[in-house]
Amino acid sequence: MSILLLLIIQIAVIIITSRVIGFLFRKIHQPQVVGEMVAGIILGPSVLGWLFPGVSAFIFPAASLKFLNTLSQLGLLLFMFIVGLELDPKLLKGRGHAAVLISHVSIIFPFILGTILSLYLYPLLSNNSVTFTSFALFMGASMSITAFPVLARILSEKNLIKTRVGAVTIACAAVDDVTAWSILAIVIAIVRAGSGKMPAWLTIAGAVAFILMMIFVIRPIVAKLETYFKIRGNKITNDILGMVILLMLLSAWTTEWLGIHALFGAFFMGAMMPRNKGFLKPIIEKLNDITLVLLLPIFFALTGLNTSIGLISGGEMWFYLLLILTAAVAGKLGGAAISARISNLNWRESAGLGILMNTRGLMELIILSIGLQFGVISPALFAMMVMMALVTTFMTTPFFEWVYPNKLIRKEIAEADIEKQRYKILIPVSFPSSGPGLLKIASLISSSSSLKVYALHLIRASDISISNLADSNGLSQNIEALKPLIDLAGEKSIPVHPLSFATRSAANDIIQIADIKDVNLILMGWHNPILTESILSGTVNEVMQSAKTDVCVYLERQFNPYKNILVPFNEGVHDRGALELAHRIAVNTNGQVTLLHIIKPKNLPPVETDNQTLSDKIPQARGIEEFPGDNVKLEVVESDTPLDTAIEISKKNYDLVVVGLSETWGLEPSLFSKRHERLGRECPASLLILRKYVPES
Repeated sequence: MSILLLLIIQIAVIIITSRVIGFLFRKIHQPQVVGEMVAGIILGPSVLGWLFPGVSAFIFPAASLKFLNTLSQLGLLLFMFIVGLELDPKLLKGRGHAAVLISHVSIIFPFILGTILSLYLYPLLSNNSVTFTSFALFMGASMSITAFPVLARILSEKNLIKTRVGAVTIACAAVDDVTAWSILAIVIAIVRAGSGKMPAWLTIAGAVAFILMMIFVIRPIVAKLETYFKIRGNKITNDILGMVILLMLLSAWTTEWLGIHALFGAFFMGAMMPRNKGFLKPIIEKLNDITLVLLLPIFFALTGLNTSIGLISGGEMWFYLLLILTAAVAGKLGGAAISARISNLNWRESAGLGILMNTRGLMELIILSIGLQFGVISPALFAMMVMMALVTTFMTTPFFEWVYPNKLIRKEIAEADIEKQRYKILIPVSFPSSGPGLLKIASLISSSSSLKVYALHLIRASDISISNLADSNGLSQNIEALKPLIDLAGEKSIPVHPLSFATRSAANDIIQIADIKDVNLILMGWHNPILTESILSGTVNEVMQSAKTDVCVYLERQFNPYKNILVPFNEGVHDRGALELAHRIAVNTNGQVTLLHIIKPKNLPPVETDNQTLSDKIPQARGIEEFPGDNVKLEVVESDTPLDTAIEISKKNYDLVVVGLSETWGLEPSLFSKRHERLGRECPASLLILRKYVPES
């Protein structure tokens, strides 16, 4: 039989077996990839070769496996590239400290246990040609891995991403993935150096140079692909996909040439791609189909063909397997659970996280195949480690359901959905008297039932006394600045979370808290009566420049329900944001918004018709969503001096003026600009100045 015909038969058998077994495993609530891993074992000498040796020899003769190996290696390159594409730095938002601690402890614990276990296993199960150092390092690294892709699919299938344990787990797995593969790269460099190839120090130096080149040279080039993607109508053309695959192959070739492994180059290239989901999603979809359906099952089959469970014979060999399994589970599950508990997760969440992090799956098989390829581990140890990967992956779903029942998950998801719908406002409070006013305007921006407030009081480090530091109750117990706000919140039934700590940079801490808490708005007050002090300077200026959310500055004249609201509107995202904010307030007060549009003389808009929308009347307002009801009216005025006109009109019967940050109104934030002070000084109504955040594309 020709090689081509044999290859077709092999691929057909592999696909049929992997799909059938994967389907059966889905029926018992296991990820399909677990079934595909088992399918590989079934096609190997452990099952097919044992039950039907003639059939096994006919379908998978040893001489033909090199062709399957080539296809499987291509599949692994594409898979690792996809893993890199799916890494999302945003997963760490608000969880960075916990994720780094848990992931690194869950790497260090099993790594240490793996290296200790290697003292016992090295003379028994190692390949005699490898040094103890290489063997011990590889055992530690192989114990430390978490299967990020498999874990992501488990979390997705169970809808766990919306729960705290799921969100922290996926963040930990992302950090774990990068760290563990970096460790493995160093281990491989040492192993290859020990085999007489490139010295380890030269390989590591080359790897550092490669990383720097990828970050500072290749990444800007790849960014141009995203620009071309936008020019082509946000479509991934064959040219773009071809260039992406070519860059991946070049990166893989470089790391292979450096003496690490081609897989690291593919993974790193994926991590360097732009994080624009519109750009990444179609690439992942195009590559996923051929990789998951065709190429990865071939890799599983080859793994199964190299795995002979018959090598684990006798009580002594099964004892070695039990030791490996115990060290793997105790190190990974135990390390992750203990560090999660230290990071303020409860015991149920900590145990659930540890069980999830213990998932090894496909990533473990990839590492083991590398170890077998380089002769670090013997075939018998390879079979044991494959069994460990299968057991730790298989146990994830039932153990997690035991610790975290589905009814509890549904409850947490429901609570998370309610929390997500809340409008979250961060209110930095400097003086006790300013808190209630800021809370009142916050309660008009969003109804009390859907509002969540973070009240923040920062103490400058220079203002902290020795007695404060010695207080066992902490600084926050001695802060009275938030008490009036909290008392008012209790009367209005508004959930308020008080925060207080020492700071050396108020602006930076406000920005970081807003990012961690994922707030919709930072609401700041201005209380200094000295007219030489700029409204939009200092801390306010820094927050407006750098915060990745909307920022409002509130100047209160005399609080009332704010039923008559003026919005000077010219153009731009800040003015549109001001109109949206004013409309929110008007809805909650049953008030009226007057949209003041100032145009140059002799430039009046055309005659209105009854069916004209706001966007028809003001071309600059295109993109504004239609506002329900009739609480927004338009006033068009001719003037060469928009700021003067806005001030004069604000002196009419208006309670509140909401204005966007714009040069039109003299409101560009600057330490030295004083033009915007006129609006704050001469406007008799209370004033809200909005800086709308525009995310980078």
